[in-house]
Amino acid sequence: MQFIENLKWRYATKKYDSSKKVSDSDLSKIKEAIQLSASSYGLQLFKVLDIKSSEIRAQLKPASWGQSQITEASNLFVFCNYAAVRDGHIDEYLQLKANTQGLELDSIQGYGNFVKGKISEKSIEEKQVWTAKQTYIALSSALAVCAELKIDSTPIEGFEPEDYTKILSLKEKGLKASVVLAIGYRSDEDASQHGKKVRKSIESIFEIV
Repeated sequence: MQFIENLKWRYATKKYDSSKKVSDSDLSKIKEAIQLSASSYGLQLFKVLDIKSSEIRAQLKPASWGQSQITEASNLFVFCNYAAVRDGHIDEYLQLKANTQGLELDSIQGYGNFVKGKISEKSIEEKQVWTAKQTYIALSSALAVCAELKIDSTPIEGFEPEDYTKILSLKEKGLKASVVLAIGYRSDEDASQHGKKVRKSIESIFEIV
């Protein structure tokens, strides 16, 4: 199974070859994988900022504990969850669903009311944790497709959210930075690529109940 081999191949790249760039074609595939990723209720309550500006990436580096991947990788994605979940988000999804599947909007209002009811049971903090979790599902899809394309990747949680909020003007956009993904091609100088993958055994991870 090639998928398993791809997962064995990938690792959290520590040093990138900044001279090598991900093609527009491959970048489109990665973005499509994120777009098609599973999402709770199908709502996709997140945005991904594709940081093209080298100046902004230079500002983000010290806010990312000085990690070189921020500026050296070909591309940098910042996965952001919505800071607040509103009924309007559900209404937008219902309209999209009706338009896409050729449904009458009234026929799915019951589902929309159910979703609104379940979400209203959560506190503001619980909603933020929930939407942040959605970004990790999308991140997983991105990591998998990068491995298939033999594009290196590094998921990054080591950053200062408040600094990201200021640099990227996230508060004004109603967003919170959740997790960062650097993608590109490993440097020959990255010693991490030669280490054997360290993982717990399947038996220690799975428990039959």
